[in-house]
Amino acid sequence: MLSERFLTKLVKTMTRHTLTLKPTSETFMPEPEENRRYMLYMHVPFCERLCPYCSFNRYTYREEIARPYFESMRKEMLMLRDLGYDIESIYVGGGTPTIMLDELCETLDLARDTWNIEEVASETNPNHLVQPWLDKMHGRVQRLSVGVQSFNNELLKTMDRYDKYGSGEVIMERIAQAVPYFDSLNVDMIFNFPTQTEDMLFADLEHIAMCGARQTTFSPLYISGATADNMNRTLGKMDWKRELRFYRIIDGVLAEGAHPLFRRETVWTFNRLGADGSDDHALIHDEYQTSYVDYPAIGSGSITHLAGALYVNDFSISDYNRHIEEGRMPIMGKSTLSKRDLMRYNFLLNLYRLRFDKRAFRDEFGVSVEFGLPAEMAFMRLNGAFATDTKDELTLTEMGRYLVLVMYRQFLSGMNNLREQARAELSGSERQLLFGNGTIYTNMDE
Repeated sequence: MLSERFLTKLVKTMTRHTLTLKPTSETFMPEPEENRRYMLYMHVPFCERLCPYCSFNRYTYREEIARPYFESMRKEMLMLRDLGYDIESIYVGGGTPTIMLDELCETLDLARDTWNIEEVASETNPNHLVQPWLDKMHGRVQRLSVGVQSFNNELLKTMDRYDKYGSGEVIMERIAQAVPYFDSLNVDMIFNFPTQTEDMLFADLEHIAMCGARQTTFSPLYISGATADNMNRTLGKMDWKRELRFYRIIDGVLAEGAHPLFRRETVWTFNRLGADGSDDHALIHDEYQTSYVDYPAIGSGSITHLAGALYVNDFSISDYNRHIEEGRMPIMGKSTLSKRDLMRYNFLLNLYRLRFDKRAFRDEFGVSVEFGLPAEMAFMRLNGAFATDTKDELTLTEMGRYLVLVMYRQFLSGMNNLREQARAELSGSERQLLFGNGTIYTNMDE
């Protein structure tokens, strides 16, 4: 589709120029805004083996490296406390946050002793939806997001997940066992794998309908420079032409019809409706970036968004630990956003949440969205993106939802490219992060 290709290229070019990592002498994050509560993102980079499509900072798990890492992360968390941050919620991402259960529990318990935490969200993998993980996470984690990606066994084998995390049938059983332990269990899916067929997608949607999870995300497969070669080798060549067709299937099956099972919460997040069609509006969507525009982040490779800038932590775990021991935050670079960048970010996130408040935009930036982002508004209107377009708000048509999906997919890909800039600064053998074969060579023992 011409508009998709144009938009993909445009956002790719914009993020390449905008998300540029530059050195900084800052050793601590900016101080918090007065009387404001924040979400804290924690990054746990360790995995049993590495998935070929993932570009987050991740390392093959070794206990002798992971245990001191958690200790450093707890020290970094207390640095935030000393700066005056008041944290109300936590999101733990990875990697696999639940890979060291005792260390994760100790870290979350310290956070609750430090602040009045209202909720904790964490990612995990299907092999941890068993005991003792379920009992230990119960009460400590309110929202759990489990990375399933697909229930199709052939796809799981292609992704190198079948042996690690179990068959689709086993994963279904584990989800059913885990649902009662959490306020919300989100099943995280990916669509548009090169070898995925429509029949496979329909089968995945059937599994989602049957599994009992309160929420699901269906994000499109996206690539970055660091993962492209390995993805082509292990998963096959991407076919972007199918993306819209697949998205229409997902959107239609889950949220359309006379008696839909789910309601759209964001462009690719869906909340399960009650048996009587009732809607749980209190259920927060899974992506922390869209719940909190500004947030501090801790851990190696984490990215903080505060005061109109992105702060990137050391990707080297040895450097990360060393800087923490020196009593400073492990900030290795910064990307400063212009006012126009921030307007585009606001535009994207609020459209991704399906409703754009024009008055709130004007209050924040001092101009209307038509004046601040004339080209963006013209493109969206030309392509029939808006179901509602009044002086107060914008809502999206089906085509509008897809165009926002493309923009958000490319924005996340751009964030991966920012990570690649940080990863390129690694020295010695730590630079040799080998995607998808489960191996990493490090100098962390030196």
